[in-house]
Formats: sequence, C-alpha cells, structure tokens
Amino acid sequence: MTGTVAAQSLLSILSETIAVARGADRGDLVGRLEVLAGKVRDPRRRIVVAGLANQGKSQFVNALLNMEVCAVGDDATTGVVTALSFGAQAGAALVVAGAGGGEVERIPLAAGEIGSMTTRAPQAQGRAVLRLEVEVPNQLLGDGIVVVDTPGLGVHGTGGAAAVLGVVPAADAVFLVTDASTELTDPEVEFLRQVRELCPAVAVLVSKIDLYPHWRQVFEANRNHLARNGVEIAMLPVSAVLRTHAMRLRDEQLGLESGFGPVFQFLREQVVARDQVAVQRAIGLEIGSAAEHLALAIGSELVALRDPERAAAAVRELRSARTAAEQMHRATAAWQQTLGDGVTDLAGDVDHDLRDRLRNVGREVEEWIEANDPGRHWETVEEWLTATVGTALGDNLLWTRTRAVDLGERVAAHFTELGAVELPELREMLERNGSRSDSCTLADLEPDLGLGHKLLVGVRGSYGGVVMAGLVGTLAGLSLVNPISLGAGVLLGGKAFSDDKRARLAKRRADAKMAVRRYLDDVAFHTGKETKDRLHRIHRLLRDHFTAIADRTLRSLDESLRAAQEAANLESARRAERATELERRLRVVAELRRVSDSMLALPAAPEHAALEARP
Repeated sequence: MTGTVAAQSLLSILSETIAVARGADRGDLVGRLEVLAGKVRDPRRRIVVAGLANQGKSQFVNALLNMEVCAVGDDATTGVVTALSFGAQAGAALVVAGAGGGEVERIPLAAGEIGSMTTRAPQAQGRAVLRLEVEVPNQLLGDGIVVVDTPGLGVHGTGGAAAVLGVVPAADAVFLVTDASTELTDPEVEFLRQVRELCPAVAVLVSKIDLYPHWRQVFEANRNHLARNGVEIAMLPVSAVLRTHAMRLRDEQLGLESGFGPVFQFLREQVVARDQVAVQRAIGLEIGSAAEHLALAIGSELVALRDPERAAAAVRELRSARTAAEQMHRATAAWQQTLGDGVTDLAGDVDHDLRDRLRNVGREVEEWIEANDPGRHWETVEEWLTATVGTALGDNLLWTRTRAVDLGERVAAHFTELGAVELPELREMLERNGSRSDSCTLADLEPDLGLGHKLLVGVRGSYGGVVMAGLVGTLAGLSLVNPISLGAGVLLGGKAFSDDKRARLAKRRADAKMAVRRYLDDVAFHTGKETKDRLHRIHRLLRDHFTAIADRTLRSLDESLRAAQEAANLESARRAERATELERRLRVVAELRRVSDSMLALPAAPEHAALEARP
C-alpha cells in the first residue's frame, strides 16, 4: 500500500467516525478526530542535520535537496538553526522571541541576508534568535519533509550540543555528519548517545568519501567506537560532491557511488513508514476511544427501550458512575493533587540536577587551571568547557524527560477505573522555545606580556642589585660596576623576573577561574529559565490531557443517563422505531471498534531500528 493510498484509507475511516460523532452531537470527540485528520493530510517530518564544524553538513543538505540553498565555505557558515520547508515562492524569515515573553515574531529577510545570520543578528534587535525559516519550491520538501540545518557542535558562540539537542525532541530523524578524514570524537559519540534517547531514528553519515581513499578503515573504526559505547545506530557512507555531479550529469552510476540511495531508503523505512505506523496507531486508539464513548450512550438507551425493568437498574449504575466521574473532575481530585505536587518536585529536582552538573564541571576545570597555565591553552579550555557543558545540559534534558514520563504514568494511574489511558506525547514539549544560553561565551584572558616587558622586569630588578653591591664595593676601593655587583644584579634580576612570572600566572589563574564561574552562572541563569518554561509546557499538556479525559468521561455518562431516562419515558409506539435506529448506530459503532482493534493489532514500529550500509 503506497503512502497516498494509506492516507486516503485513514482519512476515510476518520471521516466515517467524525460523521458518527457529529450525529451524536459529540463536538468534543469531533475536535480530536479532526486534529488527527489534519496530521494525515499534512504529514510534516522533520529531519535534523547535525555535526561538528566543517564536516559538510550544509553541502549534504544541498545535495539532498539538489539545489544550492545553504551557504558552503571553509569557515563555519551555519550560525543559527535553519529550517528548510516547501513554499511555492522562495522566501525567508528570522524567528525571534517576542518582547516580554510574548508570541514569537517573524522578521522577513532578503535572499542575500540568509548566509550571514547568527544568534546576534542585528535584525533581532537584541531578542533571542530561535531559528531561520527558509521556504523554497522543492520536490522533496513538497512531500512533507522539513530539513533542519544546525550550527556546528563545537562552533564558538552557538551554544554547542545543547543548542542542537533543543531541536531534536521534535525531530523525526537525526543525521550526524562526520567526514571520513578522522574517526568519531568523544563529543560526537556522547552527542549520539543523548540523541538516541530523544529521537526514534538516528544515523551517522560518513561524508566526503570521494576525498579520502582510506574512508573504509575510518568507517569500520567508527562502527567499533559506537559498539563499545553501546550506541546501536545506522551508519551510511555518502559523498555530496558525487551526488551533485550525478544529478547534473544524470549519471546513474555516480548516483550509486554517492551513497544517497541508502539515505533515501533510511528515510522511507525509518521515518516515513515509522510515522505511518505511529499515526495509524494513534488513529486506532482515538477511534476506539470514540467508539467506547458513543456505545455507552447508545447502549444505555437501547437497554432502557428493550427492557424497562432493567432501565431503573441501569440508571442507578450510571448515576453512580457519574458521581465517581464528577469527583475525578473536581479540582480537589487526587490526580490533580498528584500532578501539582509532581510538577513542583520535578522543578526543584531538575534545577538541583542542573546546578550540580554545572558545579562538577566548574570544579573539574578549576582543578585543571590550578595545575596548568590557562593562558597557553585558553582556546582548548573553551572548547572543552563548551562541549562538557553541552553534555551536562543534554543529560539534564534526558533526565527531565524520564521524570516527566514517570509523572504522567503516576497521574494516569488515577484513571484505572476508566480502563487503559494513553499518555500524551511529551517529546515536543522538550523542544527549546527561545533561550539566550546560546550567546553565553567564555571571556578572553589578558594575553601574556611580550619579550620586551620581560626584559624590562629583569633589568629593573637587576638595577637595584648592581647599585647596592656596587656601593658596598666602593668601600673596598672597587668601582661601582664590578664583577660582584654584576653578579648581584643577575641574581636579583632573575628573582624579580621569577616573582613577576609567578604573580602574573596567579593572576591569569584567578582571572580564568572568574571567567569560568561567570560563564557557568550565565548558562545556569538562562538554562534555568528555559527549564522552567519547559516544565510549564509539560504541566499544561498533562493537565489539559487528563482534564479532557475526565470531561469526555463525564459527558458520556451524562449523555447515557439522559438517554436512559428519556427512553424510560418514551411512548410505546415509538419504542420499536427508536430501538431500530439505535441498533443501526450500534452496529456502526461496533464496526468502528472492530476497525480500531485491527489497527492496534498491527505490530508497532521498533523503538530503535538500525539500518547499516556495508562499505
């Protein structure tokens, strides 16, 4: 079954269910079903492309889309998260945080401004830059694919891995691009470990295989690195240059050698097919839930029509169930207490975990500073600190997700009387929604003084030694400048130079520690705000989700109670006619329930499936 046929089949089933729900005057069920129908009609699938700087990310994106849309160069060219989607006319906009925490704002950009965008773009007027959105007329994007190009993981002033991890939770697939010149680094492996927990489909693209004859050895070494770290994901060798030439020359052999065939296969099997299974399962659950709610009212009324003696007992049971549902719906219900207390505890624990991780990082880097001269290795310190802080923020994000899912399960336990309750999808709630932590940078140290200043310090110290020893020598009849006074000058000059060197080293160490503390304080400040916003979104999602469940249950019981009471008072002449109509509706609902069961019986997409192309 092709994707289009499958979508039409799902839309047909949803339309039938919506018609039944609308006929029963259940607008609450209609709304949820129409949201699902919208997802089927417009299936947006986000593909995030990440990697260290100068690994060929933007070049890969251009080759994937077969058009020059991302800037390519020897230096870091992607300064801000860039989302590429379909548009009938080419256009671009910079998305920035709203003033005072309001709605985000989109600032239109000219085509020439796209390549120069950074997190400190003047167009943002000091507000946090969320992303750059570019629309182009492209066939692949027209099929519902959204490609997200990200800044390099180790690029100065872009937030490192933490910034990229912020867009991963809402992604359907993540490609980590690493060129075939060297093996995977520790930051890349650590990034893959974290991404694996946040996204269902991840692949490593070993790029530039056309430039390096030894790429197969690097490919094999990368596979061993991942295996040792317990990261089981797909690995695909690719060449963007060969792909570009193949498309320009229409050369099928070059296309095969480029390695893009397995990339598209990965997208078909691990993204499109997985998404179709997930959507089908969601539709099955929603149809089954709607059928249960509709059957409750129809069945209650039908029982009252067929057997008036049982109607009184049915009404009593419905009233009892309605009372229980009302208690669950009230603000003082146990599930709301669990949710409120759980979110409060979660906020405190997440903040403590974040600060503890950052304190450990600060302690480790200060120990290194105390044992070394930070002025000679400050760029290395900055690179290590940015990568380590990014890892810490990523682990904090993973822990937040684990705790949030656990909280959702504890709240869902209060609804066991209603049967199995599905948890809402929390992944997108973890996505970043604007933060200034990307702009946090480590302050530069004052450079060490040059040779001239060092000579001046030595001469200044030796001068006093020459004068003092020379004056003492004049008492013995020696000249002011004599071998003894010169030796004293050398000794005192050396001591002055040594003392000055130690003092400046101590100052550099103190300045380095202060710079690290300020950097970590800035990261903690901005990330703390981002974490609070994330937890607020999770709280609202869980609250609205379980409130909607309680509302639907209460409304279904109200409808059933009203229908049973009206049926008991219905005239005998109309009982048979009404019963026939209800039986017809019940058969339709039963058919919907059967369809739901068949959809849920299909095997779910594997949580983490791996596809590997052998070199």
